[in-house]
Amino acid sequence: FIEKNAPTLPVWKRELIRIVRKVSQYFYPQGMTKVMNEGFATFMHYHIINEMFEQGYIDDGFMLEFIHSHSSVVFQPEFNSPYFSGINPYALGFNVFMDIKRICQDPTEEDRNWFPNLIGKDWLDEVHYAMENFRDDSFILQYLSPKVMRDMRLFLIADFEEEDEYEISAIHNERGYRKIRESLSNQYRRAFYVPDIQVDRVDLHTTSKLHMVHQIVDDKRLDPREAQSTLEHVRYLWEFPVELTSRNKLGINEEVYQCD
Repeated sequence: FIEKNAPTLPVWKRELIRIVRKVSQYFYPQGMTKVMNEGFATFMHYHIINEMFEQGYIDDGFMLEFIHSHSSVVFQPEFNSPYFSGINPYALGFNVFMDIKRICQDPTEEDRNWFPNLIGKDWLDEVHYAMENFRDDSFILQYLSPKVMRDMRLFLIADFEEEDEYEISAIHNERGYRKIRESLSNQYRRAFYVPDIQVDRVDLHTTSKLHMVHQIVDDKRLDPREAQSTLEHVRYLWEFPVELTSRNKLGINEEVYQCD
C-alpha cells in the first residue's frame, strides 16, 4: 500500500519497497509449510538412501555416516533438556510422513479407527497428496496420529495469565489426543505468530494520516514497545502521521498507537 500510495515517496524508494514486497510474497507460503518442507525432504532423503543401500549402490560406511547425520537432524530434545527450544520441525514432519507410510502398509486397529481412508492405499500416493494439498496447521490436524503423539511424548500446558502455576491440561492418552492435536495445529496457524495488521483508511483531504487496524486474535496483543518502534518505521516511509488501532473481535478499540 505504501509503495503505491505514499504521497511524496521518491521513485527509488518505491522500487526498493517493491523488491521487498516481491521477495516477501515469494516466501509467504514457505512460512506456513516449514514442518512439511523439512519433514518431506528428510523423509524422501531417508527413503532414497535406504533403497540405494538395499540395492547395493552404497556401502556400510556410507550408510553409517548417513544414519549419524540423519539422527542429528531429527533429534528432539526432551522438554526438560537445556537444549530444548521447541518442537523440531524436521522431527515432527519426518515422524508424521513415516507414520502415513506405516498406516498405509501395516495399520493397527487404532489406525483403522482414526484413519480409515488411508488403510490399504498406496503410501507414495498418499504422501504426495499430503505434501501437495496441506500446509502445516492442516497437515497436523489431518495426519498427526496417537502413535506419533506417544512416540514424541507430547503433552499440553495451559498457561493462564491469572494463575501462578502452569497446568498440564492434556497428555498423550485417549482423552488428550484430539486436544493435543488441535492445540499443536493452532500453533502453526499464521495468525498465531504474525499479527493481522491492515490499512483502514487515509485522511486524504486533511492531514494525510494513515490509519491501520490490528485485529486481536485469540487474545494475543501487540507488544507496546515493538508496536511503537514499527510505527516509527512506517511513519518514515509514509512521511505523514500514522496511527495503529488494536481492535478485538467485538469491534472495540483496546489500544491506539500514534506517531506524528
